[in-house]
Amino acid sequence: MTNPQTHILAAPGVDLVYDVRGPLPPSGGRPALLMIGQPMTADGFEALAAYFTDRTVVTYDPRGLGRSVRTDGRSDHTPQQQADDLHLLIEALGAGPVDVFASSGGAVTALELVASHPGDVVTLVAHEPPINAVLPDAKAAERARAAFHEAYQTRGTGAGMAAFIAMTSWQGEFTDAYFDQPQPDPAAFGMSTDDDGSRDDPLLSQNSWAVSDYRPDASTLGAAQTRVVIAVGEESAETYTARTAVATAALLGQEAVVFPSHHGGFLDGRFGYAGKPEEFATRLRGVLDAG
Repeated sequence: MTNPQTHILAAPGVDLVYDVRGPLPPSGGRPALLMIGQPMTADGFEALAAYFTDRTVVTYDPRGLGRSVRTDGRSDHTPQQQADDLHLLIEALGAGPVDVFASSGGAVTALELVASHPGDVVTLVAHEPPINAVLPDAKAAERARAAFHEAYQTRGTGAGMAAFIAMTSWQGEFTDAYFDQPQPDPAAFGMSTDDDGSRDDPLLSQNSWAVSDYRPDASTLGAAQTRVVIAVGEESAETYTARTAVATAALLGQEAVVFPSHHGGFLDGRFGYAGKPEEFATRLRGVLDAG
């Protein structure tokens, strides 16, 4: 595998750190492949990138996460700001429009990138974007989000993460049966019940609520020259992000394309619940090549 070359892009309010595997401009006539997540940083894509040694792969740490240190004094994460950051990054690569594989909150950012900078992306594969507005039970999803945030605020990271896992693993709509459950015990998930006093976690605080509050514009996305593919994990069943993926695809007049494994299907064992990165990469390559 090509060793990544790390670069820093001085953007307004942040020093964006990104890694490039392979030549720029890319060889073989294929666009560079940009892999993005939220709140996941570049290291989460190492396993997937290892299966694309024939392509130039770019990963980055979003504004305020990992190595990308903010200087704007803000702590919120919005798809609009991150899309503008990606636009500057793609310009800095100097290799023309890119292909994008985007995961979770990164998939939301990528949809905004296509909407606001449609010339930047050839093909977008948006994997399980968490968008409340597309769900029939959107208000209940917002209530479930508020519940894990409250658990975080009142009892700390372990409690908040346990409640988040309960939300994201729930099958189907968020009904009274969901809200009538007792608060999950962090110890049941192997997490500490200690509270370190921090309340700035990008996943559990309100800092990233703009991501799940995002409202995709179907007409704008449909008018873009970018080929947009919404993806869903075959093991995700009726979980929250599977339902948002299917509903987002329907909004765009398509069916979600099924990928191996689950929400983190491209991850290896270093990040908890391992997926099937080799099978995932094969599916991603096929989808990209079909364009």
